[in-house]
Amino acid sequence: MSTISQSSEDHLIRTLTQNLTTGPDIITGVGDDCAVIAKTPQEHTLLKTDTIVESIHFLPEEDPERVGWKAVARVISDFAAMGGTPEALLVTIILPPDTELQWVEHLYIGLNAAATAFDCSIVGGETSSTATGAPKVISISGTGTVAPQHLTLRSEAQPGDLIFVTGKLGGSISGKHLDFSPRIAEAQWLVNHYKPSSMMDISDGIAKDLPRLAQQSECGFTLIKSTLPCNPGSTTEQALSDGEDYELLFSIPPERKEALIDEWAKFFTNIELTHIGEFTKDQIDSLSGGWDHFIQK
Repeated sequence: MSTISQSSEDHLIRTLTQNLTTGPDIITGVGDDCAVIAKTPQEHTLLKTDTIVESIHFLPEEDPERVGWKAVARVISDFAAMGGTPEALLVTIILPPDTELQWVEHLYIGLNAAATAFDCSIVGGETSSTATGAPKVISISGTGTVAPQHLTLRSEAQPGDLIFVTGKLGGSISGKHLDFSPRIAEAQWLVNHYKPSSMMDISDGIAKDLPRLAQQSECGFTLIKSTLPCNPGSTTEQALSDGEDYELLFSIPPERKEALIDEWAKFFTNIELTHIGEFTKDQIDSLSGGWDHFIQK
């Protein structure tokens, strides 16, 4: 009998969701950073859920405040990738009974700090126990909003569009993955001034996420590996595969390249913007690596 360790995460998701029923008000469901539901002519609702698990997304000895920040920031990052903003969050925690109360209290300090920093509210949730010795689990579900004209999907890039990435990549294991700042302000600036043709955030590494973006837009791609912006001490391979960068990966038509680069430098002096490739009609660069939850390492 086959197991999920013999299947990629993407294949598992396709298998589980291929026959799901969606209503007429669903603009996009499975396959993007958030689900999008038509609400009014002026505003759509964004839905997102995300989970972090001890020993997978954070080590047992990590500061629980940093763990809480990360749990919320991951969801905020997905709202940014859709061109939207967060609104309200629900927190589910699943804890073994020997968890120290102080750990949970400090987790919530981090959760609330991130929610406050990005102008959203924690409005409820759920608690559950698990077996002694089992890993701690924190799951965040959230709602957000996006103006219809700002909604940015993974699926609308065209051959010839240029691929950009914000910030620097690689080295998340050094601790950056616990302290990153979601690119809400940057995404809002983009959708207001240089609406991307496609966009997502980088959670599993360029090597995994760029092919996903291309596939959703039914494009091939070329990647200029020599231009990948690496964090100090990180190699190109780490920039491709480490994941948990939570930078924006997006595309724009080529005629807007120079103006975008010039104006970006004026507004975001401390955050790099790098042209790393191009979407194509059929050419697909070979990329391997990136994070997959179910393929055994």
